[in-house]
Formats: sequence, C-alpha cells, structure tokens
Amino acid sequence: MMIIKGRVHKFGNDVNTDDIISARYLNTIDPKELGGHCMEILDADFPKRVMAGDIMVAGNNFGCGSSREHAPIAIKGCGVSLVIAKSFARIFYRNSINIGLPIIELENADKIGPGDELEVDLATGKIKDLTNGKTYSAQPFAGFVCEIMESGGLINWVKNKKKSN
Repeated sequence: MMIIKGRVHKFGNDVNTDDIISARYLNTIDPKELGGHCMEILDADFPKRVMAGDIMVAGNNFGCGSSREHAPIAIKGCGVSLVIAKSFARIFYRNSINIGLPIIELENADKIGPGDELEVDLATGKIKDLTNGKTYSAQPFAGFVCEIMESGGLINWVKNKKKSN
C-alpha cells in the first residue's frame, strides 16, 4: 500500500472550497492550472512554496462550501500528496476519493506543526511525525478505497475493473 512522506503546510478550521481555489479559476479543470492558484486566498505564497509530495494539515470542516471537484483537483495539481484534517465536509471527502487525493481524518491534527515531516501509511492509518517523534493512529481506508487511490481515482479504478473482466 501507499506510504506517503512529506513536509506539512498548516491551515485552520472551516477552509472552504473558495479558499482552496477561487471561483474565478473554475473555467478550467486542468490540475496544473488550478494547482498554480491553490490556497492563494489564504496564503498568497503557497503555490510558490509547495513542493511535490507535501502534506496539508488542517482543523475542522476542511473543504466546506460548494460541491465543486475543482478544490481537490487544485490540491492534487499543486503537488500535495495527502490532506490530514480533524474533519472534512462530506462532499469534499468523497470528491477527493473520486479523484485519487488521499485524505485522513485525525483528531490530533492540531498537534502537528507547520514544516513537520510526516510519514503516513494509508493502509494502517499510522502517522509518524518524524520532526517531533510522535505517532498518531487514524482510521485506515477500506480495501476498495485503497484500490481507488492506487488507481489514481475512481474513473481509473473502473477502467481497470472493466479491463480485468
């Protein structure tokens, strides 16, 4: 299964889909284009600082607001490999799975600091903070959700299933 290692970018509570990607960029679904503007409303320099493999950590209700898929596409498009939050808006949670963006709910997300290096095992839900030496346990993905993530999203998973039948 997938082990993700990356540097943390920290955000607060109630980050909505407009904060993730401004409505003015919704005329495209190109991941790179959206990723170039990801989170710029909350942190203008974020698109320049984020590097492939980095991890977002946030508080409660991450991804609230509209049901647009552009938000998780922008996050994935800027190179973020995983989002950890205390809780997610349900439609954002599902959209993230559909496009193959790993997300984990973690009650102790506030204990993780900006710039910390994490190692996350999606199969077991184990999160190691390599910076402060702490380990956290989150609910791992169910088997078929792991398959969706490994396939790069729901559409690829369905295509793979059709090929094998």
